[in-house]
Amino acid sequence: MEAVVFLVAMTVALLAVVSLGKSVRIVPQAREDVVERFGKYRTTLKAGLHFIVPFVDRIRAKVDMREQVVSFPPQSVITSDNLLVQIDTVFGFRVINAHDATYQIANFIQAVEQFTVTTLRNVVGSMDLEATLTSRELINQKLQSGLDDVTGRWGIKVTRVEIKAIEPPSSIRDAMEKQMRAERDRRAAILHAEGVKQSQILTAEGEKQAAVLRADGERQARILQAEGQAKAIRTVFDAIHVANPDPKVLAYQYLQALPQIAAGDSNKVWVIPVEITRALEGIGGALGNLATAPSAGRQERIQPDEAVEAVAEEARAAAEQASRAAQAVKEDVDAAESTIGTARRLPPASSSGGN
Repeated sequence: MEAVVFLVAMTVALLAVVSLGKSVRIVPQAREDVVERFGKYRTTLKAGLHFIVPFVDRIRAKVDMREQVVSFPPQSVITSDNLLVQIDTVFGFRVINAHDATYQIANFIQAVEQFTVTTLRNVVGSMDLEATLTSRELINQKLQSGLDDVTGRWGIKVTRVEIKAIEPPSSIRDAMEKQMRAERDRRAAILHAEGVKQSQILTAEGEKQAAVLRADGERQARILQAEGQAKAIRTVFDAIHVANPDPKVLAYQYLQALPQIAAGDSNKVWVIPVEITRALEGIGGALGNLATAPSAGRQERIQPDEAVEAVAEEARAAAEQASRAAQAVKEDVDAAESTIGTARRLPPASSSGGN
């Protein structure tokens, strides 16, 4: 009898412990538990410590309230230009109502995948391949807007829909690579042409500046040379006016210039100024005076005075020097006369030019 009582007591104690364990529920953060009583929805347990009636109430679903990201397998989509592309999508969602997510849809992840495929085909089917490849942001916005309208009654909030990859056919990829390569070659050629253009422009600018500087330097040199020649002419002119030379000296300078005038190979005909003949007559007179100068000097030697003797000596030296100069002038005159005779025997300049 005591054994039976002991077993009953142990059974009651065990049932009490089990009942206590089933009545206490601890819900973690970011999770909600849906409780049913006799198969009917009773309440939703939030995060924290809760007590339920054991063997009467039960947990129907434990819903994770955190945002979740699900990657769907590639889907075949046909564009408006009849090209088949493979599109990978990533779906982000968050449960905002545990009751609706439990009782309004059996498997909301599978439902979202199917609606994503149909919405994606509707959006991409109205676009060509070029627009599909360059309008990912527009496709993402249309997908998210379409899924929000469907999943709103399921207690689910679509946070983001992203296209992970768009894979066109291999032939289209090859054509796109060729096009991209040609575009890069074109850009490279344009950049090279721009570089050559800039180089030529800079070279032309440098040559222009160098030519300007060179011309300016030549101009400055000519100005300085002209100024130097002007100063030299002015100095010679002033010296001539200060010395006040007589016609004999000028005639001698004419004679010295004649060989230089006739020295050129191209000088076929040249004209002798009339003033030279007059100067030659003056030189002839000067030669006569120089010839009489030594006899006058000898006559002065008979003077007995010492001063007169000294003057006579100086006059004799001057006469000898003048005689040598006269001899040189005479030789130049003879050469000039022969040159003049040759020039006079030549035909006139007008007849030579006519021939």
